[in-house]
Amino acid sequence: MRIVTNEKLIKRNARIGQITSVVGLVILIAGVIINFRDPTQVGLSLGALLIGFALSQIGIYFGNRYARPPRADVVLSQALKGLDKRYTIYHYTAPISHLLIGPGGFWVILPRHQKGVISYKQGKWQQKGNMWLTYMKWFGQENIGRPDLEANSEVVTLTRYLKKEFPEMAFPDPHPVLVFLNPDAQLENLENAPVPTLSLKKLKDHVKKQAKEKQNRLSDAQLNALQVAIEGLVEGEKVEVAEGDET
Repeated sequence: MRIVTNEKLIKRNARIGQITSVVGLVILIAGVIINFRDPTQVGLSLGALLIGFALSQIGIYFGNRYARPPRADVVLSQALKGLDKRYTIYHYTAPISHLLIGPGGFWVILPRHQKGVISYKQGKWQQKGNMWLTYMKWFGQENIGRPDLEANSEVVTLTRYLKKEFPEMAFPDPHPVLVFLNPDAQLENLENAPVPTLSLKKLKDHVKKQAKEKQNRLSDAQLNALQVAIEGLVEGEKVEVAEGDET
């Protein structure tokens, strides 16, 4: 399997996360100091606290995606090693963040770091855990949100790109898949989830199973054309080649 990673973007966004986190913390502290020194400056203190909190959340967003170890691109690539050289996974290089392409089609991969009990009930995503997990959801970890909407958005983005760049080619529909990277994530009651949801260790088997379906097949010509087009989108990417003998 080939691995194409936009290292330039990862380093830049990790830096953004670090800077916004530090600036947000400084502004939060300033807001507290203003409140203690001059309680009449309620508006200034509250404004500083709100801005500081917002910047801290931006820092968490970028930090979780581009700096937090283990990084999503690294663990996803490791989990998929063993797929043969016709497969390529693109991290932050394609029109979407994590895209796997092979003779069995496209996979739009949405990684999540959350832990605890993850379920989908009555049309809603739920994440449950202890009091510490509840605290971290507010101050140190993103909420699970609506990954189904994100998946639909990325599928639409990829489909539009394919139609624009290859108007003469007919491609199979992309496969969205939600992958929880944290080994402490417990996945329950996800049979009716709007997007396939699985743990990291089951990702490769999921790909191999779907690749056997004839309607998902990509020709060698399509694979070559996609490889040239996608890898030409971003300059400064790092290409790592890993050989595999599985199909």
